[in-house]
Amino acid sequence: MNDVLQGDERTSHVERAAPGALRIYGVGAVVVLIFLASLQAVALWKGFPGPLPSIWNDVVGTPKSMAVPWGGLALALVGVRMPIRLWALGIAVLIDAVGALARLEAGHPFAVGNGAVIALAGLAVFTIWRRDVGGIRAVCLGGLLILATKGGDAWLQITTIVRPYVLDEYAQLADHALGNPSWIVGSWLDALGPVVFAVLHWVYIQLPVAAIAIAIYQLRGVSRTGLWPSHYLVRTFLLIGLVGPVFYVLFPVVGPVFAFGSAGDGFQLGNYWPTLVPFDASPSAIGFDELTPRNCMPSLHTAWALSLFIHSRRGPWWLRWGGTVWLVCTLAATLGFGYHYGVDLVAGVVLCLTLESVLRNPERGLKDPARIRMIAYGAATMVALLLCYRYLAVPMGTYPELFGPLILIAMGSVIGMFYTTFFANSEVSDRPLRSSPSR
Repeated sequence: MNDVLQGDERTSHVERAAPGALRIYGVGAVVVLIFLASLQAVALWKGFPGPLPSIWNDVVGTPKSMAVPWGGLALALVGVRMPIRLWALGIAVLIDAVGALARLEAGHPFAVGNGAVIALAGLAVFTIWRRDVGGIRAVCLGGLLILATKGGDAWLQITTIVRPYVLDEYAQLADHALGNPSWIVGSWLDALGPVVFAVLHWVYIQLPVAAIAIAIYQLRGVSRTGLWPSHYLVRTFLLIGLVGPVFYVLFPVVGPVFAFGSAGDGFQLGNYWPTLVPFDASPSAIGFDELTPRNCMPSLHTAWALSLFIHSRRGPWWLRWGGTVWLVCTLAATLGFGYHYGVDLVAGVVLCLTLESVLRNPERGLKDPARIRMIAYGAATMVALLLCYRYLAVPMGTYPELFGPLILIAMGSVIGMFYTTFFANSEVSDRPLRSSPSR
């Protein structure tokens, strides 16, 4: 496979030090800074920390996540040569080791990640100084991964401010059409005990790490060959993270364990989850607290896990196996922890396949008729599902034998069209592209 995956990961040459080649990265950096500054302005206005203090903590304070900074650095290292990798890794490890010892001496909790962020910043300066476009591209990917989590945290806080009322009664009533799977899986997890719970929890929170592992495999030949895949997982991951949260404001939902369970902190409708399934034929929007994010509809964990599964299909057996396990465990966790309704997962699947269709096989062009049909059908299905969840919740809950199969057929039709569009003729589309050298 010449060090790159075939099919959706075909290669194209990258310019190095060409006139104007860095301009697009400069423009992108300005856009990201404006976006983060806007979120910070809202945070100062509404009285919550915002993304900039979190970024500062990653540099000199206590990082919120220990895995994400190191994942971002690992992703950035795919674009530089081995000597640079070793220097960057050495600096990152040294800084984290000193910081960890200092924290332990001071009696603070163990944490790492500062070294990875500092090394990533240094790598950015180095690649810009060398005008290494391939290295800059990799550093931007690693940096975007970290910054996206900061922007996402701020956006979740904003959802609680702009949507004080949530639509969980509608989602839960519509979920009767699917048999209320969150209640079923939640009861199973209670019966299986803490070990299974701990494994699923680890898989759930480490989803970005799994994505980085697949992305590194897809990009493993970049530094040696100078060739980048035409499409890879990070692009889909970031697009889902950019588009998905918009629906949090359009259809605010907090999830079963909060709206119907003990985690509602007094705002829940009752302690029903996961033992008793309520049925209210007169649903309404309910007021909720200013701490619980409205981040259920659609399930972005489902969308991300499915994208991971898709991008692992053309790898070796262990990559395919890992992608499958991560998808299955993520679905079990989203339902079993009470974070999502089944209808959320269906919407997450449709969202993932629609956005993946925008990016996949870019050599076919955006005007490819099959791509346009797939995107249009996926978008229409997404809109139809949300409208049904909101305005047909009562009949969906009353007649599950009718609406349950319809929901699954709608989701299955999107899956089938996606497969037909991008995978059915894989023996043709898997041929690598022949790219002419850039000038």
